[in-house]
Amino acid sequence: MKAVETWIVDYVLNSVWQVPLIFAAGWLAARLARPMGPKVEHRVWVGAVLAEAMLPACHLATGDLLGGIWAYLLEFILSGRGGGAGNAETRVVVGPGTVLGSGLLLPAWLLAAIAITYACVLLYSAMRLVWGLFKANTLLGEAQPVPAEAEFPNVLAAAGGVGADSVQILVSAELAGPVTLGIRRRALLLPEGFLEKVTERDLEAVLAHELAHIERRDFAKNLLYGVFSLPAVYHPALWMSFARLAETREMICDEIAAQAVTGRESYARSLLRLAAMLAVPMPARTLHAIGIFDAHSFERRVMNLTGKRPRVSGIRRLALVAGCAVVSIAACASALALRVSFAAAGPVSRAESPDAKRPHVSVNDVKIMSKVQPVYPKKAKEDKNTINGAVILTVIIGKEGFPEKIDVKQSLREDYDQSALDAVRQWRWEPYLLNGEPTEVETDVTVIYSIEQ
Repeated sequence: MKAVETWIVDYVLNSVWQVPLIFAAGWLAARLARPMGPKVEHRVWVGAVLAEAMLPACHLATGDLLGGIWAYLLEFILSGRGGGAGNAETRVVVGPGTVLGSGLLLPAWLLAAIAITYACVLLYSAMRLVWGLFKANTLLGEAQPVPAEAEFPNVLAAAGGVGADSVQILVSAELAGPVTLGIRRRALLLPEGFLEKVTERDLEAVLAHELAHIERRDFAKNLLYGVFSLPAVYHPALWMSFARLAETREMICDEIAAQAVTGRESYARSLLRLAAMLAVPMPARTLHAIGIFDAHSFERRVMNLTGKRPRVSGIRRLALVAGCAVVSIAACASALALRVSFAAAGPVSRAESPDAKRPHVSVNDVKIMSKVQPVYPKKAKEDKNTINGAVILTVIIGKEGFPEKIDVKQSLREDYDQSALDAVRQWRWEPYLLNGEPTEVETDVTVIYSIEQ
C-alpha cells in the first residue's frame, strides 16, 4: 500500500510541472509544423497528449549516466588523449539501491491526503467517461430515422469513399448541431428540423465534414485519448492540449470536406451560414460526440480554408521535422532528468540507544538519490605495475540519507581507496524507513577498478 501511495504522489507532484513543460514543447513544435498542414500539427498534439499522461509515471536513472560522463571527462582531462596504460574503468557495486534522481521527504499525512484526493478525482473522471458513453449510446438508441422523403447529396469523403448511404443517418431532438457517434455502429445524427432549414449546398458541406470524421474514426480515437489520459485528467495544461487536438482535427476534416464538395471558398461560405443557423446552445451536452462545430476555433478554420498556404519544399520540410523532433526530445529528456521522488518522513517517536544494533540492509532495501562516479587515479593509470581489483567500503547512512561514516573494509591501494572514499562521501540516499520511521543503517559499496594492459 505504501508503494502505491508513493507512486501516486510521485505522479501527481511531478505532473504539476512536467505537463506544462510538455504543453509548451507541443505548442512550439506545433508552430514549427504549421506550414506543413493540419495533419502534421494534429500528430504533434496527439503526441503531446500521450506524453503528458505518460511521462509523470516514467523514471530515468540519470545519476549513473551523468556521473559516468563527468568521470570520463575528468579522466580525459587529467590523463590526456592516449596517455594512460590502457582503457581504465571504475564500476560501482552497491549492496542496495538504484539511482532515481533527487528526492524530497513529505509528512506521511500529506502523502496520504494527496493519494486519496487523486483516487477520488480519478474515480470521478472514469465514471464521467463511462456516463458519457452511456448517454451517447442512449442518444443513439432514441434517435429516429430521417423521413423517407428526405434526399441526400451523393457526397464522398476523399479519404476512403465513405458515402452518405453507407452510414446510418438519424434525427434527434436533443441536438443543436450535426454529430457523429459510434464505433462499430457508425451514425450521423442531425438536429430535429435541420433538413427543412438547410440548403442543398450547405447540407452537402455538413455531410462531407461528418463523413470525414467517420472515415477517420475520430469518435473511437477521441475515446481512446480520453481513456489513456485519465491519469492526468485533472491538469489544465492537458485540457488545453485536448482543445488544440480538437482544433486541428476539425481543420483536417474541413480540408477533406472542401475537396469532396465545390472547393475551399465555397465550403468556407457554407461553414459561415451553418454557424449562423446553429448558433444556439446545445440542450444536452453529449460527451465524446464529434460535431462540425466542436472546436472553439471557427475563425482559424475559416482562415485556413481561405488563406494561401506556403509550399514546403523537401529540404524545408526535413528541417521543420528535425526541429519538431529536437524540441520534443529535449522536453521529454528534461522532464525525465529533473524528476523528483517523494517519500514519507515520519517523526521519530521513540528514543534509540546509541548501543542499539544498527541494521545491515539487504539488496534493494534503500535507494540512492544522487551518485558521483569514482575517478580512476591518474598515477594508477600511468603506473606500469598497476593492478585490478575492488575496494569495499562500509557506509553508515544517517536518518536523513547522508553518509555519516565510511570505513575501508577491503583495501586495494591507497590512491584507489582515496578515490572511492572521495566519491562515496558525495552520495545521498533516500532515508531508510523502519516501521515508518527514518533509521540509521549500514551497507557495503564495492568499487571495482580495472584497466587493460
